[in-house]
Amino acid sequence: MSTAELIRTYIESYELDEPFTPAALLRFGTRKAVDLQLARLVKAGILTRPARGVYIRPKSNKYAGMVQPEPFKVALAKANAPIEVHGGEAARYFGFSTQMQVRPVYYTTGPSRRIKYGGMLIVLKHVSPRKMVAPGTKVGLAVSALWYLGKEQVRAETFAKIRNQLSEAEYEQLKATAPMMPAWMSDALLRYEQGLAHA
Repeated sequence: MSTAELIRTYIESYELDEPFTPAALLRFGTRKAVDLQLARLVKAGILTRPARGVYIRPKSNKYAGMVQPEPFKVALAKANAPIEVHGGEAARYFGFSTQMQVRPVYYTTGPSRRIKYGGMLIVLKHVSPRKMVAPGTKVGLAVSALWYLGKEQVRAETFAKIRNQLSEAEYEQLKATAPMMPAWMSDALLRYEQGLAHA
C-alpha cells in the first residue's frame, strides 16, 4: 500500500472527534509525505484541523453543527505525554475551592507549551513526574489537588474529605503512592490513618 493509502486506512480507524497529531503517522512515510496527505484530507473535508498540528475526523450534530473536541483531548494529543488537570481545578472538584480557571491549564511531564484552540488558549505546564500519579483517574486528581493545596493547607481532615469521594480501591491506590509523597503530605495521610485506627 502507498503512504496515502496507509494513512487513509489508519485515520478511518480513529473515532470521530478523536484528536491526533502527525507524529502518529510517521511510521507510514516521511514527515513531508504525511503533511502532504493530511493537507489533502483537510481540503477534501475528511479531516479538520482544530489547532495547529492537531487533526480530527469531524463529528456533526444536527442541532449544534460541527462538534469540537474537548480542550483536554486536544491538550492530550498535543502533549504526546500524560497530562492531568491543574491543581486548582482538582481542588475545586474535591470541594476545597470555588475558584474556576480562566483558561484550561493542564500539567504534563512533557514540555510546557501554549496551544491556540478556537478562541481560547490551552496551557500545558511541565511538572515533575512525582506530581503526576495515575493521570486521568480520581487518584491522579487527588494528588494534583494535594500538591496545589500545599504544606500549609494539607491536614488529616484534607485526606478525610478526599477519602469520602473515592472508592475503597481508589483510596488504597492513593495510599500506595505515599512513598512518592513529600514528607508533609505523607505525614498528613499517616495522621488521618491513625485517627481512623483510634476512632
